[in-house]
Amino acid sequence: MSPPIVCVGDLMTDVVALASGAMSYGSDTRARVRVTGGGAAANTAAWLGVAGHPVAYVGRVGDDVLGRAARADLAACGVDVRVVTDPERPTGACVVVVTPDGERSMFPDAGANAGLAPEDLPPDRFVAGTHLHLSAYALLTEGSRAAALAALARARAAGMTVSVDPGSVHPLEAVGVTRVLDWLDGVDLLLANEAEAILLGGDPDPLAAGRNLLERFPQIVVKLGPHGAAWLGRGAGQAVVVPAAEAVAVDTTGAGDSFAAGYLPAALAGAAPVDALAAGCAVAARCVAMVGGRPHRS
Repeated sequence: MSPPIVCVGDLMTDVVALASGAMSYGSDTRARVRVTGGGAAANTAAWLGVAGHPVAYVGRVGDDVLGRAARADLAACGVDVRVVTDPERPTGACVVVVTPDGERSMFPDAGANAGLAPEDLPPDRFVAGTHLHLSAYALLTEGSRAAALAALARARAAGMTVSVDPGSVHPLEAVGVTRVLDWLDGVDLLLANEAEAILLGGDPDPLAAGRNLLERFPQIVVKLGPHGAAWLGRGAGQAVVVPAAEAVAVDTTGAGDSFAAGYLPAALAGAAPVDALAAGCAVAARCVAMVGGRPHRS
């Protein structure tokens, strides 16, 4: 039986522009534009919720239309929504430009996410028998850093298991790799994409970088995009690698978030790494085949 999961971190409204071709800088590039729910932690919570897994989301929204819509959308996905309304900041928003190969570039405005505070963390969700999944965007944003560190400390004190998604390469570089690794030292599982693993592990080979990170973390998952995913564990010998599930990539936004929603319940229930990785890849394949990082409910 897999434990309930509490997701802490960012919630955004994404404005996704599917570009028709290469960007014409300083001019026009035709695109299809969609507005969807977003934010790494909220995306993972939404995918967990629609799969029927017990999940709570903890974060901040603005006192605005987007914030109210965000609450309603997560609740409709089956998520226990524990968000605080920020009286001053707007709900976070992100412009996402997706090129025809499915790759996305993001232009985020943290908004209310930057106001997440330690007192926003609900005590009844930080209890033994529950798993914390932290989006490191909360750690990499100065305003919410104290809340992210408090979430890690409370989870450890309660005897919870903890996983962390490191966020994104550019903000990791801006804050500093050593600082981030010191803050995260000892969490049970790091779920990094290829570029994040290379940066944090200090090796151009993502699996070698993952092995380096085993000095800090007992388990590492390296998400390899169209090449699947790999698991490495202390004392486990060779990495376990599975191929990606078949999919036509329309938009890679939320691929890693949805992967976590497939991987975590299986791994926490005791599945073998190969099976947990396959579960993660299956959900990620569903995500990249559509626009936006959230599940589409029928």
